[in-house]
Amino acid sequence: MIINRAELYRQLALETHLRQGLSTINRVICVLILLASLVAILETEPMLRALSPRLFPTLETVFVVIFIGEYLLRLYVVGEDFRYRGIKGRLRYVFSFWAMVDLLAILPYFLGFMVQNNGFLLRMLRLGLMLRLTRLGRFSQAWVALAEALKSRSHELWLSAGLAMLLLLLSSFCLYLAEASAQPEVFGSVPRVLWWSVTTLTTVGYGDMVPITGLGKFFAGLTAVAGIGIIAMPTGILAAALSDAFQKNR
Repeated sequence: MIINRAELYRQLALETHLRQGLSTINRVICVLILLASLVAILETEPMLRALSPRLFPTLETVFVVIFIGEYLLRLYVVGEDFRYRGIKGRLRYVFSFWAMVDLLAILPYFLGFMVQNNGFLLRMLRLGLMLRLTRLGRFSQAWVALAEALKSRSHELWLSAGLAMLLLLLSSFCLYLAEASAQPEVFGSVPRVLWWSVTTLTTVGYGDMVPITGLGKFFAGLTAVAGIGIIAMPTGILAAALSDAFQKNR
């Protein structure tokens, strides 16, 4: 049975699918994206590449051919949308967000042939292959809710980011004043102390820089406690915004 362009468009475009959930075609595409990402991850293990040197390049070629076919198919059926009809409409679609994501997910495969002798660039291109995972956002309304949440609470989020930067600089200056004379090689300048402030405010605490003076320990304690609030503030704002966005979509 031949499927016409309108039916293909309904199968590929999430917003036009008549039934709840993903269409069969989009489900298959999601599975292929996950498999391709898994292959890109496993390919970084030298032992696996040594077991079968041709396996990963072959799988990568197969996935790229499939994704190119999907890209061209979407470019063909998007003419069903009045916004993308005609040559100008197709060009507008090519430069739309999700079309650019689709293209960028394919591009690293071809760039890899140009930098085969540069190990760093090859690793960068393999990282670029993980862009395929972002393509899953096309099939989820959660991304729309997240975008709405970020937009609706942008002022509060920027305020919390500004407070975090202010606290970061303040704690760095305090530790610099308290510890610079006792540990000049570690706390001898504000830029050096910034690393300590970042790890402390984010509650990571690597332990590579530790205050030893009483005043330094006091400021370090205040910074560690303040870090909990700095992390909790944007988390609470975003959680409330996401809840509102999901309720609105329902």
